[in-house]
Amino acid sequence: MDHQRVYPVGSDLPASAPVAPDNLSSSSKKDSQIDQLPLFTAPTSSPPPPAHVNTKRKRSRLCKCLCWTLLAIIILIVVLAAIVGILYLIFRPKIPHYSVDYLTVNNFSMDNNLTVTASFDITVTSRNPNKKIGIYYLEGSKITAWYNTTELCNGTFPVFYQGHMNTTVVHLLLSGKPQLTNDLISGIQSQLQSGSIPITVKGNVPVKIKFGALKIFKITGKVKCRLLLDSSSSGSSTADTQFKFRSSSCSFKVKL
Repeated sequence: MDHQRVYPVGSDLPASAPVAPDNLSSSSKKDSQIDQLPLFTAPTSSPPPPAHVNTKRKRSRLCKCLCWTLLAIIILIVVLAAIVGILYLIFRPKIPHYSVDYLTVNNFSMDNNLTVTASFDITVTSRNPNKKIGIYYLEGSKITAWYNTTELCNGTFPVFYQGHMNTTVVHLLLSGKPQLTNDLISGIQSQLQSGSIPITVKGNVPVKIKFGALKIFKITGKVKCRLLLDSSSSGSSTADTQFKFRSSSCSFKVKL
């Protein structure tokens, strides 16, 4: 008995056309999908590190830089301290001594505008007590004489070299024309009559210290002398008068 074949109505296939097997159609679909795949896939780049990672790296580098800088400063301080210690042990430096021996008033007059013409001649003794250290007194010094807070006159310290264990007597000529007030003039006249006048002599003197054959960098010596002058023999006039000292004290500092 023959089986009857049934074809769908409206089909374009001829009655004798074979039906494609299901496994063949699925294989063709897979081949078409494979053909559509790209031949080369570019590698994807890694994402940038988070912001907090970059911040940590920067902080780490900064800490390292600060640590190295601090270490270099500490080493430099240690080396300088060692050098200073060695120089101190070898040379045993001592502070020089200064004293004001005399102060002669060459001129102290006033005009109608209360402008004073002052001229002082000061004798200073400088002592270098060091056995292995010399002192070079350089240009650029300034010596001033003050009454209270008013500068009366000024001058300079001589340029010279003071050797080991040396004592040198120096004469300083100070001059000036300060503008005084009535109150200040009254105070000077009153103290002249009482017999004593306080005068302060200040000095800024650049020097170089010589350790053996080595000259170190320039430093500034600051001298301050407080004088109490005895004017009992001069009355109310100060011109051409040599004052005696009731007291005199000097201090010395070094400014690098």
